[in-house]
Amino acid sequence: MKKLIAGLCILAMAFSMTACGSSDTASDNGTAQETEQSGTEEGVTGTVSVVGSTTVQPVAQSIADEFASVEPGISVEVQGVGSSAGIKAAIDGTADIGASSRELKEEEKATGITEHVLAYDGIAVVVNTANPVKDLDSETVKKIFEGEITNWKEVGGNDEDIVVISRESGSGTRDAFEEMMELTEEVDGKAIPTLREDALICEGNGAVKASVASKTNSIAYLSLGYVDDTMNTVSIDGVAPTVETVKSGEYKISRPLLLVTNGEVSEATQKYLDYCLDEGQTIVSENYISIK
Repeated sequence: MKKLIAGLCILAMAFSMTACGSSDTASDNGTAQETEQSGTEEGVTGTVSVVGSTTVQPVAQSIADEFASVEPGISVEVQGVGSSAGIKAAIDGTADIGASSRELKEEEKATGITEHVLAYDGIAVVVNTANPVKDLDSETVKKIFEGEITNWKEVGGNDEDIVVISRESGSGTRDAFEEMMELTEEVDGKAIPTLREDALICEGNGAVKASVASKTNSIAYLSLGYVDDTMNTVSIDGVAPTVETVKSGEYKISRPLLLVTNGEVSEATQKYLDYCLDEGQTIVSENYISIK
């Protein structure tokens, strides 16, 4: 009888241990499943520095602002310091992305950097809103900026001295304008600007806008994306600078806006680049010519 009772006790204990073991396993499995279902993949984090053209700066910033709602873990810092400085920063690795409003030079391409076309842009020749001159041919523009023509009456305007406004050295807009309008001469194998010596130099498109608006007899050039009702655009060879005429090829003073990188980029940088060339094109098309 004692043996029977002992046997029953052992069986009961074994059943109890088995039941507890099953309960623990089920509990562990349930916890793992809950963890797997509630866990979420972490988003990409990091900082992306974009340095360069003041023409590209506002559109790159607008894209960055919208990008932040898609990738909140990525901070994009945009600085406008000029195209040449931006390209150099990308080459040196002091910036993740360089921004340029001109074509890359051969020596820059030789470094192995990669260019990504963000948009296309026209360069508008502009005058003060009080200026009656509406149309000039390319050769006349060249002569004005070189100082061969110095009075507005020579081109159908008022009897007033022409105030030439230009961008600073290193500006992509200046480089592109001088190249397309043939405002350089070769000296010892280098392209030297032939801009009139007394030209007023402004740093950035914003400074050019302000100067044209405040100087009645001024003439300047700036990105089409900066043109507004504080100035008048001048048709060149009978063609007005508009998004449509740049897109059709009728307006000849145009150039690409570039983002440049050097070597393999971070995941955060790649995500911003991809956004610029895809979803960001909606923002690009507001003032420039989209690549899509």
